[in-house]
Amino acid sequence: MGATLVWLRRDLRLGDQPALAAAAERGEPVIPVFIHAPEEEAPWEPGAASNWWLHHSLAHLGATLENRGSRLILRRGASLDTLRALARETGADAIFWNRLYEPAVIRRDADIKKALREEGLTATSFNAALLHEPWQIATGAGNPYKVFSPFWKTCRAHGIDNAAPVITPERLAPPARWPHAESLASFGLLPRTRWDQGLAETWTPGEDGAMARLEGFIKETVHDYGKTRERPDQDGTSRLSPHLHFGEISPRQIVRALQEAGLSLDSGGAEHFVREVGWREFGHHLLYHFPHTTDAPLNPRFEHFPWRESAEELRAWQRGRTGIPIVDAAMRELWQTGWMHNRSRMIVASLLTKNLRMHWLHGARWFWDTLVDADLASNTLGWQWAGGSGADAAPYFRIFNPVRQGERFDPDGRYVRQYVPELADLPAEAIHSPWERRRDANTPPAGYPAPLVDLKRSREAALEAFKALP
Repeated sequence: MGATLVWLRRDLRLGDQPALAAAAERGEPVIPVFIHAPEEEAPWEPGAASNWWLHHSLAHLGATLENRGSRLILRRGASLDTLRALARETGADAIFWNRLYEPAVIRRDADIKKALREEGLTATSFNAALLHEPWQIATGAGNPYKVFSPFWKTCRAHGIDNAAPVITPERLAPPARWPHAESLASFGLLPRTRWDQGLAETWTPGEDGAMARLEGFIKETVHDYGKTRERPDQDGTSRLSPHLHFGEISPRQIVRALQEAGLSLDSGGAEHFVREVGWREFGHHLLYHFPHTTDAPLNPRFEHFPWRESAEELRAWQRGRTGIPIVDAAMRELWQTGWMHNRSRMIVASLLTKNLRMHWLHGARWFWDTLVDADLASNTLGWQWAGGSGADAAPYFRIFNPVRQGERFDPDGRYVRQYVPELADLPAEAIHSPWERRRDANTPPAGYPAPLVDLKRSREAALEAFKALP
């Protein structure tokens, strides 16, 4: 009798798990496997915050499998060699996995599937991460989309609620003898210097944490989502992005949960929220069709853009010491919690790429290392959008004024006070532009820096640089 290896990657759940369900249906022993091989994702190996999440998600999944009489086999090494070794050790005749869409991973997985099939093994992959595969959605001319609205309209026309989540297997048949498993600690995913206290206080990685967050969001927040999602001073978003990235929950499960709650996907907060799920799909669509955009602009004009370099200014931006309160609050929120509100992401990205005129890759790399939801598709889409060089991008001349943004989306200054305590005593009318408040010598409060850049002059300089592009 053979066995089926289920090669887990970023699909760390039992519910709506196509590869696992298909393995269980074969009626042979099922051996869940996770192979730690971050070097195979170069040059975008997971960052520190992602590794923290991965450690805890793997621990949760391992415990969940053990409660069902199964195990999670952890190994480290080259993925193909490790899968071959496990097949020999266990007598497995089939290897199933769920697809990923990063350029380096697509190339690797294609090579692995070809090699395993040539050796006589059944090698099959499934869609577990998206409502539609990137190649299923195209323009009337058969081309990929570069603008979100028509992309999402086509997705809706194809149906976003016509694929029910896969039922969780009631039982996973164990092998007569389990193969050796390495310890989770041996992966070295947790930081040596414990900077992760804020992450631990903020998040509950794992499938149970994902479902609890979805249930709470639907019960308490989704009805007002259209109004509150732009406010970083309010708890108005789902915060499901890291759970989605690590596959602790699927888009199909989200859509089904909204429907089961009696919510329409065509109006109200649920419609706004499903569009955000669609934006994630759009990112994967773009990454699949334009894989070079992880490191190069989609719009070739920006290959000649005169980006500035300043290690000192970049460091100030990274550490939340720009002297612009809404920006500093957002960057400190990121450092403390491993997450940043989407409105805040747009504000800080605009400052970096337009006022400071630094290459968007500086921001993309920093987010990649510090976000618990660091997703290559979404990160690339967001930063190219902010820098004006990507698909559906805001025109480069649309430059956010962070003071006006703060006054509009954090009107009472609650968000700034939470993360920039130096400004806690300022009244709301002064908190977003403390340099304009007369104190002794017309300076910001003690301990808080003056603005890193003159917003008006830097905006004008960015516009001049843009106009000079060929």
